[in-house]
Amino acid sequence: MALSVKFEHYAATAAVSPHGCWAALFLLVLSGCQSWTFTRDSELLVSSGKAETVETHAFALAEGQGMVGTLAAVDSQRDDTLSDLARHFGLGFTDITIANPGLEPWALADNQPVLLPVQFILPEAPRKGVVLNLANMRMFYYPRDQRVLTFPVGIGRDGWNTPLGLTKIVAKKANPAWTVPQSIHREHRLLGDPLPKVIPSGPDNPLGNYAMPLGFTGYLIHGTNKPYGIGMQVSHGCVQLYPEDVEVLFGQVSVGTPVRIVHQPYLAAWDRDMLYLEAHGPLEKWRGQDKKLQADARARLKKLAEEKNAVVDWVRVDAVLNRADGIPTPVLLDGPDLVALAADALKVRRPERLYGQPEVGELTDGDWSVVIGSLEGEMDAQKLAAMLNHLGPQIPARKVEKDGVFQVVAGPFKSAKETRIMAKRIKSSFDLEATPIKPLANR
Repeated sequence: MALSVKFEHYAATAAVSPHGCWAALFLLVLSGCQSWTFTRDSELLVSSGKAETVETHAFALAEGQGMVGTLAAVDSQRDDTLSDLARHFGLGFTDITIANPGLEPWALADNQPVLLPVQFILPEAPRKGVVLNLANMRMFYYPRDQRVLTFPVGIGRDGWNTPLGLTKIVAKKANPAWTVPQSIHREHRLLGDPLPKVIPSGPDNPLGNYAMPLGFTGYLIHGTNKPYGIGMQVSHGCVQLYPEDVEVLFGQVSVGTPVRIVHQPYLAAWDRDMLYLEAHGPLEKWRGQDKKLQADARARLKKLAEEKNAVVDWVRVDAVLNRADGIPTPVLLDGPDLVALAADALKVRRPERLYGQPEVGELTDGDWSVVIGSLEGEMDAQKLAAMLNHLGPQIPARKVEKDGVFQVVAGPFKSAKETRIMAKRIKSSFDLEATPIKPLANR
């Protein structure tokens, strides 16, 4: 049976993705709780184009400026995933997948061109403190120095939606412990995965290393021990950031910083002499309002165009709204289309190793492991291995061919007990049987 068929029952409860059940399943597996220093480069070196570097997080902001950043592109290497590229280049999973709808997110080809939409129209909101736009799962922080810092986020999944409105940061906690809410206790008991009352700081804590409780009771901005859920609806309502991003935000904000949460799927702004539209599909909670939201977007474009006596190409507006790929696109007559934008994107250099990209240790005859068979073919095996490697915590896995049949072998594991735990995780997360393999000396 094909893996995509096995996973169909997850799609009804997960956010819709252009890549179907694989992304839906991965979203559920990642579900969790409610000075600028990077190990990676915050500026990306350009190999061709009109600039030497591309900024991904911090942008100078002039008075009245409505859009920041630039469209970029990079060539992948074999065994890259869109998740790896997204994290390194300051994007979330949804950012990069909707901008590259023709690519398989878990099995990229070597030298595959990948668009990096590190260009953003700012939300319509006061530029003070933190502004979080749920529709594109992106946070904008406005310090008092004519800049904006922006980070991708993970937010509440359907049924556990992150609330809208104005609140503030009421505390800052480094190395927080997590007191598990009763609602999450009940959910995990039903899944056969009971949790302790309190999870101390450390690698098993879904809050990560930093937490900032909000004035909305029970909601926090925090890090995560499952970084590949950033850019998805994966939490119980909390706002999650990559570990490296939450460290930056934690060092910048103070207690009392205002936090405004909005849902704006359609954004418009002038940049130089061109009017741009950035479109995202509304989240499930607001999907029934999409006709009104699109009508509001058209009214906003009409008003902005009239300010400069410009002529809007309404056919292109419809195309951008329907495409909903998150790429700011010109919508005036004779403006460049998506093909031209992609061709003109700044080509950035892929580093020798992407930040946070999982590594798979060598597997020897002296190690415990598990084998997952019954896969349809090489692509299913490659995708499953990639997803296991991107769990939190990682289950190291690789694709293996034996007698013309592709399997996934996960390991190394230290003991029979750890091997049984990993087999149980694979069964509960993917509904696949994982057969334990003893070390050669124990067979």
